[in-house]
Amino acid sequence: MKLDHLAVAGETLEEAAAHVEQALGVAMQPGGVHTRFGTHNRLLGLGAGIYLEAIAIDPNASPPGRMRWFDLDHLEGPPHLRCWICRVPDLDEALQIAPPGCGKPVDLERGGLKWRMAVPDTGILPYDNVYPALIQWQGDMHPAGMLADSGCTLRSLTVSHPDVEPLRRDLEGIVPVRVEKGEPGLSAEIDTPHGVRVLE
Repeated sequence: MKLDHLAVAGETLEEAAAHVEQALGVAMQPGGVHTRFGTHNRLLGLGAGIYLEAIAIDPNASPPGRMRWFDLDHLEGPPHLRCWICRVPDLDEALQIAPPGCGKPVDLERGGLKWRMAVPDTGILPYDNVYPALIQWQGDMHPAGMLADSGCTLRSLTVSHPDVEPLRRDLEGIVPVRVEKGEPGLSAEIDTPHGVRVLE
């Protein structure tokens, strides 16, 4: 697994994007809609093939008929770093060795982008939503390569959970990810044009 992108979620896309922009001091770029899950996003490149998305339920979309990804159906309160996503070369193979509850593959596309992603029926990922969602990109196109340089680079991602040892074993070798004991949560340290900022 390799770190692919981070997802900041809010009750509205405007709130999610504003949370990122206030934390990092840079403007997000246009994204698009995800018809399959009734969501929409905005994007920001973080260097080294990694990007950040602000995501929320699209009020103009039809109900998806299932629980949305990133547990968005249960999101309440202020915007926050909700999830992280790792890319794998073979999603079916990765799911065979991943912790139970990572979900089933769903085929998705947006514009010229095509990918498969494992989404739990409940929308809730293992370890209280701090285990990464798994994605397999199809073809040569990737969002990070389509974004203008933001001047931002991810330094590290800290994943915290009270059941830290099994989580640490499950996440061994993923760079630049740190696993710490604590309440379930995510925190990213990012180099920006304004210095080092923390996004939570």
